[in-house]
Amino acid sequence: MNPTTPTEPRVPKLTATRPFGILAEYLTPADVMHAAEKIRDAGFTRWDVYSPYPVHGMDDAMGLKNSKVGWFSFFGGVAGFTTGMSMIFYMNGWDYKLIVGGKPLFSPLYAFPVSYELTILFASFGSLLGMLFLNRLPRLYHPLLKSWRFKGVTHDKFYIVIETTDPKYSETQTRATLESTGPNHLEVVED
Repeated sequence: MNPTTPTEPRVPKLTATRPFGILAEYLTPADVMHAAEKIRDAGFTRWDVYSPYPVHGMDDAMGLKNSKVGWFSFFGGVAGFTTGMSMIFYMNGWDYKLIVGGKPLFSPLYAFPVSYELTILFASFGSLLGMLFLNRLPRLYHPLLKSWRFKGVTHDKFYIVIETTDPKYSETQTRATLESTGPNHLEVVED
């Protein structure tokens, strides 16, 4: 090729987008509650409900179990209590044995304030880190943020999204199931 002859312009390769799921919009909490019950009864497992505020009874309508965050808090609290007792035992009963007024070198009674505070601290860290882990956060990108209609979730709209990764997902059947719930709007969200 001669460097003086023009070359063809480079065209960026277009990547095919794949669908993330089907987004259904509802106007009232009662509508989204009934829709969630129908989706649950249809057997879908990879779906979620989005609302501008908590809707009481939605956990039951979605068939959700208790959160596992409590276990993270419990084990964090146990670790904090054990750390506090071990720390005071090591410092007072092992490392720096100082007998004051005939008191024992280690007593759980005297170690309790430190253990109590560490229990609270580690339990709060356990709940925070457990929540972040279970929710897969921080997540800097989500396909729903591309949908301009989804912005209504922060104001007055309610949404259900059934993801394409659901084992029962079939675009025609999923769309028909969502249409039977009476949504205000349906749209396919691209990833």
